[in-house]
Amino acid sequence: MKVTLLLADFAQVSEGKLNIIGGGWSVTGPFPVPSAVAAKIEVPWDEANKRHHILLELKDEDGHSVELPTAPDGSPKPIKVSAELEVGRPPGLAPGTPLDAPMAVNIGPLPLTPGRRYSWELSIDGETREDWRVTFSFRAFPPGFQPPTVQAPHPS
Repeated sequence: MKVTLLLADFAQVSEGKLNIIGGGWSVTGPFPVPSAVAAKIEVPWDEANKRHHILLELKDEDGHSVELPTAPDGSPKPIKVSAELEVGRPPGLAPGTPLDAPMAVNIGPLPLTPGRRYSWELSIDGETREDWRVTFSFRAFPPGFQPPTVQAPHPS
């Protein structure tokens, strides 16, 4: 399969096409902001009408899964999205024509570590390739900048 990934501010699939806003960046931060991963997957003719497992996972610059305390008990869990993909062959399409499968994943603000690099990595049926990855830098705070701290409300 052929995969094209793009980072964006927002992405949406509508009528079989990708709508992308603020797409094509590779640097963000240092404050957490919403983002999206837009993907165009070309499914070969002979892989149509078969179910495929898709996994999109956030990795750090060392290739480790990024974990955040997202579980109900506060324990860290990897940041990943999984889905099933199955495309059918439309009537009248010439045999051998690859089929487009657009995908958009919108992500809320993530508290990533400033000054580091991250990658969203896609795998299909457990297989991944170098070009099925999109990498970005999360800016460091300027020298001397102290990010604001959030204090818990004082009980009355």
